[in-house]
Amino acid sequence: MADRYLNFTGTAPGRLLTRRLGLPQPAPLRRWSAEQPGFSGQLLHFSAGPSSYRGELSELLRRTGLDVRGSLSGRGPEAARPVGVVVDATAVTGPETLAEVHAALHPVVRSVATSGRVVVLGAPLSPDDHHQAAVQQGLEGFVRSLGKEIGQGRTVNLVRIAGPVSAAESTLRFLLSPRSAYVSGQVIEVGTPAGDVAVPDDWAAPLAGRTALVTGAARGIGEAVAETLVRDGAQVVLLDVPSAEADLAKVAERLGGRALPLDITAEDAGERIAGFVGEDGLDILVHNAGITRDRRLANMPADRWSSVLDVNLAGVLRTTDALLKAGAVRRGGSIVATASIAGIAGNTGQTNYATSKAGVIGLVRSLAPRALAEHGVTVNAVAPGFIETKMTAAVPLFIREAGRRMNSLGQGGLPVDVAETTAWLAAAASGAVNGQVVRVCGQSLLGA
Repeated sequence: MADRYLNFTGTAPGRLLTRRLGLPQPAPLRRWSAEQPGFSGQLLHFSAGPSSYRGELSELLRRTGLDVRGSLSGRGPEAARPVGVVVDATAVTGPETLAEVHAALHPVVRSVATSGRVVVLGAPLSPDDHHQAAVQQGLEGFVRSLGKEIGQGRTVNLVRIAGPVSAAESTLRFLLSPRSAYVSGQVIEVGTPAGDVAVPDDWAAPLAGRTALVTGAARGIGEAVAETLVRDGAQVVLLDVPSAEADLAKVAERLGGRALPLDITAEDAGERIAGFVGEDGLDILVHNAGITRDRRLANMPADRWSSVLDVNLAGVLRTTDALLKAGAVRRGGSIVATASIAGIAGNTGQTNYATSKAGVIGLVRSLAPRALAEHGVTVNAVAPGFIETKMTAAVPLFIREAGRRMNSLGQGGLPVDVAETTAWLAAAASGAVNGQVVRVCGQSLLGA
């Protein structure tokens, strides 16, 4: 469904009226396109404190193709508008060095281009140094506050470097690209991969040679995920319920994939998936299938509760366990589950849905370290906010408008936004990202 308010604010009368009334003024977001797959222009790189990553990080950032600089070129109206700013705050250990973060961004933040990116690099909180832990935690408040005030479709995120900085290349490429258009205010930790950092032969096809299974793939977000994985080089197996077999077959034919009509709640679903993919196995498992059966708890019969928990959580647990036990997800593989901001913040009328999606978050946090150690597989989740789908199009007008505007970007996301984040987490080059729950919500005010 078209966002008429967003279109209206893009006109001269719309800008004038919304400014006078103090209404949100969302900017159209720049997303990936074949014609313009990435940003071009200046990327400012600053350090706060005596970082040991300066040289290595500069070289990594140059590999993105951006013009990495230590200051704005030109002055006044002639100054170029940078497409992004990276502030390395990994060496910030006290309030005096924390002030250097302010000093780095204060002069340039207004000049960042529309739909530009700000990325702050931090370090894990030290259990032995409460001064370091205090200021590094302070970076989260800084990033989330700046994300809410920066406007013009720009995003702000924090990346904690808990391993070699080289392992963060995939994550920095994602956050400094149009692919992360609806990801803002997030804190992502990049640790140490199980093996050597996987560098793709072609960063435009980071999933080349990988096979992915996507559940709930006949339509909506699942279809968008499958399309994006194929665009990035993957072969896909598409799963959905037998009643959606006709739509599933059409999507599979269009994408050159294989269709697997199967109810994910079946007790033997995992074994049947393993049999279908055979000895070749999977590199990527995307748990996207999900349903809603909304009603306040006092009015919710047991079948509405159990059906949601069975599809959204129990089915995910059973199939994941079965596929890992069978070795159907190969070493170096990725599991990406779909949570929701409802599982983080809760939502009226969705006790069943929120329970199931919070359960997915618990699954990720518990399983991730063990899956990496025992199987060489990463486990992460995406947590979508308000995404423009047929389901949200049926939401009453005023509730729908509130959902769209109650985030820092002032608009709803698109299924492709969830798909882009899933594809980044699914890449072998992202093997140092594990146990993370990344909200794709435009920095929603709910649960922020």
